[in-house]
Amino acid sequence: DTACKNRPLDLVFIVDSSRSVRPEEFEKVKTFLSEMIDTLDVGETTTRVAVMNYASTVKVEFPLRTYFDKTSLKEAVSRIEPLSAGTMTGLAIQTAMDEVFTEEMGARPASFNIPKVVIVVTDGRPQDQVQDVAASARTAGIEIYAVGVDRADMQSLRIMASEPLDEHVFYVETYGVIEKLTSKFRETFCAVNVCALGTHDCEQVCVRNGASYLCDCYEGYNLNPDKRTCSAVDTCAPGRHECDQICVSNNGSYVCDCYEGYTLNPDRKTCSAMDMCAPGRHDCAQVCLSNDGSYSCDCYEGYTLNPDKKTCSAVDMCAPGRHDCEQVCVTDDLFYSCDCYQGYTLNPDKKTCSRAITSSLVTTEESCKCEAIAALQDSVTSRLEALSTK
Repeated sequence: DTACKNRPLDLVFIVDSSRSVRPEEFEKVKTFLSEMIDTLDVGETTTRVAVMNYASTVKVEFPLRTYFDKTSLKEAVSRIEPLSAGTMTGLAIQTAMDEVFTEEMGARPASFNIPKVVIVVTDGRPQDQVQDVAASARTAGIEIYAVGVDRADMQSLRIMASEPLDEHVFYVETYGVIEKLTSKFRETFCAVNVCALGTHDCEQVCVRNGASYLCDCYEGYNLNPDKRTCSAVDTCAPGRHECDQICVSNNGSYVCDCYEGYTLNPDRKTCSAMDMCAPGRHDCAQVCLSNDGSYSCDCYEGYTLNPDKKTCSAVDMCAPGRHDCEQVCVTDDLFYSCDCYQGYTLNPDKKTCSRAITSSLVTTEESCKCEAIAALQDSVTSRLEALSTK
């Protein structure tokens, strides 16, 4: 008979008061609620209780923020009246999500880690689509217990309840024996939850295991042999990642990177070679040559690469072995031309030379003067010979 001390809850009862529930049966339901309240550690900082009543419509009899003591709660339960027609169970669960499990109505913030629990009590089959609504509630962190009485549809109970079903679905033959579920729920809610109490020694995750617990780890970590502490998984070990080139471990996860000269593709896994010769990516003075993610420098024709492998210097085109001039090589910036020594002339091939031929070109007047001089010389010679004879 000792009240729960171990597990504060935000607990919402959703009770069916459709036409199939006779007045005296509904009174049994209220007795069940009162006895459940007696087993709970009710209070503003412990377990808060709300009650919803539904048939074709849904009525919030009182939210989580209204009563924080057992006497007030049980008095409020005693005043609840049935609504009669219809069984809109899906609507009731949706209303609990929208209007009861809110901070304005007394539900505590998620950061408080207070379990949100619903107990649905019904004797019929839902007349609306309860499956999707119940799934949404469970996804939102609401734990659902389904209590079926008499004609209740077991399949519907299983559809709306949380897993494991054998711990969340209950059935009694009549409302007359529903009170026997009180001890079952007390056992469920009051079991010592070592993980919730914080008395465990798990480094990361505590998993309740009946009255005991097991330790587990966050994603990206493995449980150590001591079964308590965790170590980061080497996510970059062979076979554990999808990186094309480089895997970088990152706090239990990993990111991909690429070798120098490559860039990561939009898929964040594979790599493509960069155009290392794009403007601004290289330091070549004249010519950049891409080479599978890297590059090398070269020079224009007439220049040679300096020892720094980046800059270029003009070539001496007239250096020995660089030209084909026979005699004289004349440099002209990046080109050259051939010439000849004095007394030689350049041949038509513009490379070889031939000795020059000297010729005397005389005018007609000079020619006549020469002939006159020669005639005079002949005349003088004849006269001198005649005188010599005498």
